[in-house]
Amino acid sequence: MISSFLEHIDACPTAHHVTNSASSILVENRFNRVPLDSSFTQHDLEHGFVVSGGTIIAWKNLASLSANGIRIVGAHTDSPGLHIKPNPDSQSLKWQQLQVEVYGGPLLNSWLDRDLAIAGHVVLRDGTTSLFATPNPVARIPQLAIHLDREVNDKGLILNKHQHLTPVWAIGKPTTSFAAWIAQQNSVSESQVASWSAQLVDTQNAQIFGLNNDFIASSRIDNQISCWAALSSLISTPSERPMMVALFDHEEVGSQSSTGAGGPLLEYVLERLATASGCTRTEYLEALQKSHCVSADNAHAVHPNYSDRHELNNAPLVNDGVVVKTNVNQRYATSPSSLVPIVRAASTAGVHLQKFSSRNNIACGSTIGPITATRLGIETVDIGVPQLSMHSIREMCGTKDPEDLVALLSAYFSRN
Repeated sequence: MISSFLEHIDACPTAHHVTNSASSILVENRFNRVPLDSSFTQHDLEHGFVVSGGTIIAWKNLASLSANGIRIVGAHTDSPGLHIKPNPDSQSLKWQQLQVEVYGGPLLNSWLDRDLAIAGHVVLRDGTTSLFATPNPVARIPQLAIHLDREVNDKGLILNKHQHLTPVWAIGKPTTSFAAWIAQQNSVSESQVASWSAQLVDTQNAQIFGLNNDFIASSRIDNQISCWAALSSLISTPSERPMMVALFDHEEVGSQSSTGAGGPLLEYVLERLATASGCTRTEYLEALQKSHCVSADNAHAVHPNYSDRHELNNAPLVNDGVVVKTNVNQRYATSPSSLVPIVRAASTAGVHLQKFSSRNNIACGSTIGPITATRLGIETVDIGVPQLSMHSIREMCGTKDPEDLVALLSAYFSRN
């Protein structure tokens, strides 16, 4: 099972690659892609999905929505990183460089001295989209030598986001523009390209490591591990219960977009499916009150070198179970009642549950959980796999925890 996750994460350098890969897997498993600009029919209720950019929503067994409500597992497809600016070509002292924009909150120092590829998508003038990812590294952000910054190890590295993160990708006289290069990567002429989105990505594949092969190291573990687990559970769970997976883009920048959890896409899809199943508006709203949502996003594992940054009574370990995340200030959506379905599912699956709560003097992050709960008005719980190096270009987690998450979500989908 772990090999399946490693293959997934290597194949999905961007959010659009995640939804493209997920679409192919769903079609292979007899899910029907439903265009967002067409009517939803009764035929679409059994196995269907919609895609909007880097967001995908998939479901099955929606014919009985009004009677049973629905169980939803949400996650996010995007990761923090460095995106290429619209006019990126620049030159400094004969170095050919690419201007970038910081996306989300990456650990910037982890992007230095890495062999970087470029991945993304182009939108052609006819409206079609083409994905691309360079198979080899083409850029690098070189760190300043210690001889020119003697105090860096004592005083710490300070990076100017605009000045110090510009990658080099050629030297000498420019031979091509980035826009022309993008067109070449997609085997089209530059005149065919209406627009594009591109970002730097690590070229090192996901890897199992450790004395006893206990750990996984990879880019984008946050939060593609939850995307992979949610999709695997949806496809493999034989239950007739109405179930759905919603994988959103733009969580790392606040979810406020047409394809983010803060937008109306999920509630619109739910209401259209309810209408196709014959629900009245009142029956649909009643069905929501019978529903439940899991927000699956990774949690901070206790760090052995920084134990003072954790509340040790609520500090999870890798390979010791799925984490339940709580925060009384509603940074997470977990409540005593919303946790019950997960406690039951964990008992069924034989999965240990851990607890995470942050120190009072260190603010925790947030997830799509509170956003989804607010938009839909349904009980939501925040859970996730524990990890270290969150938001680094090279994150790590345990090899046991992904399998535990799949088992837990499968039991959640199938158990009353």
